[in-house]
Amino acid sequence: MTCLIKGCNFVLKNIPHEAFVYAKHADSEFRFQNTHPDIFPYLLINIGSGVSIVKVEAEDKFERIGGSSIGGGTFWGLGALLTKTKRFDELLQLASKGQHTNVDMLVKDIYGGAYGSLGLTGDLIASSFGKSATTDKEFSKEDMAKSLLHMISNDIGQLACLYAKLHNLTRVYFGGFFIRGHPVTMHTITYSINFFTKGEVQALFLRHEGYLGAIGAFLKGAEEDNPNQYSWGENYAGSSGLMSVSPELNPVQRARSGTFPFDMLEMDRLERQLVNLPLLQDPTSYIPDTVDLTEDVLAREYWLYCFEEALDGVVKRAIASQKDQPKAVERAEKFRQKYRHKLQTLRHQPFAYGSLTVRSLLDTREHCLNEFNFPDPYSKIKQKENDMALKYYLKVVKSVEELSWEQRQFTLVKGLLAGNVFDWGAKAVSDVLESDPEFGFEQAKLQLQERPWLVDAYNQWIERLKGPPHKCALFFVDNSGIDIILGVFPFIRELLIRGTEVVLASNSGPALNDVTNSELQILTERIAAMDPVIHTALKEDRLALVQNGSSSPCLDLSRLDKVLATVVRERGTDLVIIEGMGRAIHTNYYAMLSCESLKLAVIKNSWLAERLGGKIFSVVFKYEVPSNIREIKS
Repeated sequence: MTCLIKGCNFVLKNIPHEAFVYAKHADSEFRFQNTHPDIFPYLLINIGSGVSIVKVEAEDKFERIGGSSIGGGTFWGLGALLTKTKRFDELLQLASKGQHTNVDMLVKDIYGGAYGSLGLTGDLIASSFGKSATTDKEFSKEDMAKSLLHMISNDIGQLACLYAKLHNLTRVYFGGFFIRGHPVTMHTITYSINFFTKGEVQALFLRHEGYLGAIGAFLKGAEEDNPNQYSWGENYAGSSGLMSVSPELNPVQRARSGTFPFDMLEMDRLERQLVNLPLLQDPTSYIPDTVDLTEDVLAREYWLYCFEEALDGVVKRAIASQKDQPKAVERAEKFRQKYRHKLQTLRHQPFAYGSLTVRSLLDTREHCLNEFNFPDPYSKIKQKENDMALKYYLKVVKSVEELSWEQRQFTLVKGLLAGNVFDWGAKAVSDVLESDPEFGFEQAKLQLQERPWLVDAYNQWIERLKGPPHKCALFFVDNSGIDIILGVFPFIRELLIRGTEVVLASNSGPALNDVTNSELQILTERIAAMDPVIHTALKEDRLALVQNGSSSPCLDLSRLDKVLATVVRERGTDLVIIEGMGRAIHTNYYAMLSCESLKLAVIKNSWLAERLGGKIFSVVFKYEVPSNIREIKS
């Protein structure tokens, strides 16, 4: 029982989109919950052979407050007697095809319709298996399995409600590997809980319900290393994801035995402890992703197609990064097969890893690349582009310094946007960079949309710059090469001259051509050697370089390096700048912060640009001020 609770606490705290609500008739059947550090108290209904009902109040404080002998073993045992079917999953499949009303006696079978004065609808089950006592006929295996599943699920649901109300708990999780993502079971339990609590309590299911005890046992065995001091992440390359056992929902369902030999959960222990950005306005309601592809069918079809189309280019890049390495071609081909299989799985089961998003598709690709030992396919490109851009740095800075104040601010912003064009993750850009190696900073400026931009708050930004300097700016940087060197550094240089401290937050590990913290340390030293402004800022600790704890092209502000969060708090950060499509469009476009923020990007995807009402290379320049700050200023 200790292991069970340890495992449940762990998945609720560490796996994004672990818990979900099931809504059978909604546009999106699965509504995933955000992870939150405050998970207590909750009720765990663990459905194994029997049922254990556990009240969990803290990490090591729990109590088994009830249970039942009627559980998964009852369904399996009675099901085997009724249908002669010995395998658990075959029973579930029979149930998915059955019609329980052929076996169950309903309210309308007794009263001819609803019993309105008692609040009973006509379709409500009055007696499970009630018709079998009065009807002289054979019932199908499917109908009996469905009736049995309803009977046991309803019973468990009612018990859960009674205990939840008795102990005044609103969070009720179901675990134990009886449910297995089966739609009929989840719908029946959900309906039961909603019926008996009049909607006051929600039934919450777990993607990894069957792993709770195993995870807890592992954690207990690793207590000397204190697993709770680390942050963890689900590895999408190794994990099989939430699978549906319903054939009509999942036409490519894997063959499964009662022991589920092909199911797997893989977790990575992360090197850094991850926490919320202290400047999130409301961490409990923060959702990183802009579009949920599990709900938006058109967007899902497009992005799955887009990632599959880009696969050849990623394979080519992976091989080129290790052309002297043995078996690089073979490993790259294995990566291709693995990632393509993941995309095919997600076509049929978009809910497999929680809410499907552009971020999760990108992260899955990075995980698959790492599995086949391609940790940084763009390393040589980054090195080449960094060396090239450094040659032009002083020329760009000098040309900016010669401008008037107003012209200088616009040129710096335009340079920041032009630099952001150089993104090897965008196919439209990578095609240009492959075919025209001479495509550079000035050509990128010419590609940019003329003002007014698609989202244009530049005038408000300029007015703000006429006021007092910000105390500290946190800048989440994006790409290597021209972006960071000719775009970001001249921009933050101006902030430093104004008297604003700057914290540059970069990825802890590689993703596409994004600059990593270790690479940024080297680049900054090289720039400081030729620019006294940067040199002095580093020396006086007014320019800090901190890793963000991520290895993703996107950005989750609820999972940032704890050191970065401390730096942000200690320096009194009052401006957050988020750059790039991955960090400012696919994620964080709607993120609400408690300080001023700039979100800027160039839309380098035609389909996305059209959907937002623009064209390729449209500009998003979003300057936001929280209402409480606006009130103080006014």
